[in-house]
Amino acid sequence: MDNKTIEESIRTLNQFRMLLLGDRYRPGYHFAMPEGFGLPGDPNGAFFANGRYHLMYLYKNCTSTTDGFNWGHISSHNLVHWRAHPDALFPSQGDNGAFSGGAFVDDDNTVYLSYSSLATSLETMAGGGVGIARSSDRHYDHWEKFETLAIQSTVNGITEVIGGNGETVYAGSCDPSNIWKKDGVYYMQTGNLCVLGKYGRKEDSPLEARGDWTDLFRSTDLKKWEYVDRFYVRDRSNKWTLESEDDMCASFFPLPPSRQGGAPSGKYLQLFISHNKGCQYYIGEYRDDRLLPETHGRMTWADTAFCAPEALMDDKGRQIMWAWIVDNLEDESSFGWSGVYSLPRSLWLGEDNTLRMAPVDELALLRYNAKSFPAIELSGGEKLELDGINGESSEIKLTIAPGTARKSGLKVRASPDEEEVTLLYYDAETKELVFDSTRSGVNGWKVREAAPFQLKQSEQLELTIYIDKSVIEIFANERQAITRRVYPERSDSTGVYLFTEGGAASFDAIQVWEMMPSNFC
Repeated sequence: MDNKTIEESIRTLNQFRMLLLGDRYRPGYHFAMPEGFGLPGDPNGAFFANGRYHLMYLYKNCTSTTDGFNWGHISSHNLVHWRAHPDALFPSQGDNGAFSGGAFVDDDNTVYLSYSSLATSLETMAGGGVGIARSSDRHYDHWEKFETLAIQSTVNGITEVIGGNGETVYAGSCDPSNIWKKDGVYYMQTGNLCVLGKYGRKEDSPLEARGDWTDLFRSTDLKKWEYVDRFYVRDRSNKWTLESEDDMCASFFPLPPSRQGGAPSGKYLQLFISHNKGCQYYIGEYRDDRLLPETHGRMTWADTAFCAPEALMDDKGRQIMWAWIVDNLEDESSFGWSGVYSLPRSLWLGEDNTLRMAPVDELALLRYNAKSFPAIELSGGEKLELDGINGESSEIKLTIAPGTARKSGLKVRASPDEEEVTLLYYDAETKELVFDSTRSGVNGWKVREAAPFQLKQSEQLELTIYIDKSVIEIFANERQAITRRVYPERSDSTGVYLFTEGGAASFDAIQVWEMMPSNFC
């Protein structure tokens, strides 16, 4: 590369950096893709090895001469500060790049990526299937795709296999899960969207072809894979999921017993998305090469704004997940970039066998300018501003005794006249945690998202809220959470207020920290 080309590249890079730094909606401490468009922007290939957390991100490389998708690659030793690696996967060997998949660390610290190998022709969708790549250098900078696919698609996302009784089975061959190893045998799930779309959406489709499931494959050498059976069977009474829902972007790991990790609890978590309902999960037992679901839950309720989960297990035994926070804009390329992830979220099993969740403790490294506010009781209809804080980049922790109030919580990203405001509150009457973005700005989805959440008798409401430009996350009592993007247009939409409606509530232990940006730009 000559000096003129180098100078032009530096100039272009600087201009792009200034563009990103001037973007009022680009988050500072939620991971945002450093370049290109995350459309889709799934987190992929998360793993922990050699003291580092590794995370891949699916994006469209704007500098590429193909129409394919890459897996970007970042790593961190503390889940807060990340460094870039060379892209792990990109169009090569005649394919069109990679869609979603997972990661697996073998006994010798070799890491394997399972991914959707995109067809050689995006028009005819000829070829494609599930591919595997490996890396064994210390920092996993260099990846090598296997020469042949682990599972070859017969048609897009579907492969014909022979079932246990000699029958023809149409199995999924896209969106592979993370690989896992049991008794020297490797296992991997595949998603069912394409199979469901072709065989399960008609009025006369058989019950077994409808709704969510995954297909299970196994191998002794990671190269030759054989079909086992469906990994789990959904409840066909529709008490948990609908017949229109699929299972893609699956992640399967044992659940630890506490936020700090520890030995496995004996229960397993199946994270996944359906493309029409967003992120959700099953908890159950893993026995005889099957998941036996016992409970089901969701992580998004109004739309698909919280999407495409990815998880890993670290050296403490913690299960940590990320998800893609969908931009929810009419034109998701309008800012010259796209792709934001949720904060890393610790998942564990509660004593009542339901899922617990909380942001990882390491996020406290970003706190500064701590401020506390005195306890206060507000009567119905009152509000109190938390003045002197950064309403665009903060962590807020508070405890609320809801008292007689129907609604108690916070108003954030609020203009003084509340023309623009985002409401975060507990609705004691409907027993819901609510994220109301119907007045959050001109752009974005205008919805009231309500998650089922009920306080126990005499239990106080413990909220943790993260505000990061266009990203807001609310966690309640380590049992529920909602995450969304919002786009306030007014420059003065930075107010934060305590509020109640329909009765009095007491606010206690109010702490606020400004949050140090950790993204490069």
